[in-house]
Amino acid sequence: MEMARRKPLVVVTRKLPDVVETRMRELFDAELNVDDVPMDQAALVEAVKRADVLVPTLTDRIDTAVLSQAGENLRLIASFSNGVDHIDVATALARGITVTNTPGVLTEDTADFTMALILALPRRVTEGAQVLTGDQDDWAGWSPTWMLGRRIWGKRLGIIGMGRIGQAVARRAKAFGLQIHYHNRRRLPGAIEDALEATYWDSLDQMLARMDIVSVNCPHTPATFHLLSARRLKLLKREAYVVNTARGEIIDENALARMLEADELGGAGLDVFEQEPAVNPKLVRLARQGKVVLMPHMGSATLEGRIDMGEKVIVNIRTFMDGHRPPDRVLPSML
Repeated sequence: MEMARRKPLVVVTRKLPDVVETRMRELFDAELNVDDVPMDQAALVEAVKRADVLVPTLTDRIDTAVLSQAGENLRLIASFSNGVDHIDVATALARGITVTNTPGVLTEDTADFTMALILALPRRVTEGAQVLTGDQDDWAGWSPTWMLGRRIWGKRLGIIGMGRIGQAVARRAKAFGLQIHYHNRRRLPGAIEDALEATYWDSLDQMLARMDIVSVNCPHTPATFHLLSARRLKLLKREAYVVNTARGEIIDENALARMLEADELGGAGLDVFEQEPAVNPKLVRLARQGKVVLMPHMGSATLEGRIDMGEKVIVNIRTFMDGHRPPDRVLPSML
């Protein structure tokens, strides 16, 4: 009954938008991270020992080592994230801790950003921008053969992972005249395929060999680690482009860098990296050569999106504290 009388202690691991933090302070006994310094493992352990609710983000590793130290009051981990690959969901469940996430609210923002990379690569957008802002003034004006890219209209886009974000990417890409192909754990209903004019490939290998652009939009799970392995990357056409706005671990980054260095791929647009926040120095070098577009994990970075995420976190906490099943509960079987 004590939980009903007092506000739950909610520990928030990173700085969130002001409007979200203000609402959390009103509703809960909220400990905020005003300085936005990432918590190390010791700080996370200290937090789970005291908290009723932990609100981590995808940069916080909530593994068995942290969860094994959780105090008996910790009953909910309400993650401020879409993915939950940073949380050992099975261990949390075994310890009687519910895990929630914030699905759906980032779909359109991430799809917009994916489309931006799909456009930027063949049309050499970042290279063009650097010509006018770089150290040397090497633009003599327009000429017929300078800075030639590749046409997007009519090309084949292969989407890996046709969930909410994959479908949102497909809708945008279709409007740009791309032919939509996809590989997914399960085939989509015919009505959705028809609306997107999408072709399903049961074999990822066969799809990769035929695509002009490949977009990675699946979650990171043990089954998708290095899904685009060295072997699979070699199946791609020499002039193909790879875009990843999902998770860095899905691509064998070293193999990708080697192929780009050897001009065995047209290019890559990456918003996520295997060892985030560290970025492979080979990729940085390739970006300076115009072979890669690198972005600092900003695919979902809109103010509206972050506020929507915060509101979902609050709804999940309030629902749980009222004794009901939170709307965004995550179970191991869903991963």
